[in-house]
Amino acid sequence: MTIDFSQAREKMVEQQIRPWDVLDLRVLDVLARLPREAFVPQAYQALAYADLEIPLAGGQKMMKPVVEGRMLQALDLQPGEDVLEIGTGSGFATACLAALGREVVSVEIDPALAAGARAALDATGLGSNVRIETADVFAWQSERRFDAICVTGAVDTLPAQFLQWLRPEGRLFVVRGHDPVMEAVLVRADVNGPRVESLFETDLAYLQGAAPTPQFKF
Repeated sequence: MTIDFSQAREKMVEQQIRPWDVLDLRVLDVLARLPREAFVPQAYQALAYADLEIPLAGGQKMMKPVVEGRMLQALDLQPGEDVLEIGTGSGFATACLAALGREVVSVEIDPALAAGARAALDATGLGSNVRIETADVFAWQSERRFDAICVTGAVDTLPAQFLQWLRPEGRLFVVRGHDPVMEAVLVRADVNGPRVESLFETDLAYLQGAAPTPQFKF
């Protein structure tokens, strides 16, 4: 069966993303244009625009399209802004960030995912302003500061070093808390300290190294 991905993309935007209060026209335009199917594993291409998480190598998953939409809208990227993405995954969110901002540095711990994302970005011509670094973000060091940070895996609590990579007035999107009900938040680097805005409830796989410590009960 041949799938009309263009039609599926349009339905995703109109029936999933827009009804979930994603109204930013630039975000809607990017999600309506970018070929999400090119970043989905071959076995799951028929589900590229479905309202579900899609399995990736190494036990990782692509976020639901609605979560990607809300994330991009919350970050409110401008054309001249630089972005740090923590967790490259499939590379689709990376491509969206790159289309909205100036440059994206993406850190991915899994070499296979990093290579696959790089290949998909290059094949679609969407990676000219993307640099992918294969590293454990908790050991990664950079003196660079970013206008926006996008964390694509959940954390138990927000690591302090993530905020250190933000420029003054920068924004950070992250999902935090405990499975099965987590909170997506936007953290702003205000002059008086981080200001946290609660966005919505969701459930996301933990970033490697960011899961809660197991509690032993006797």
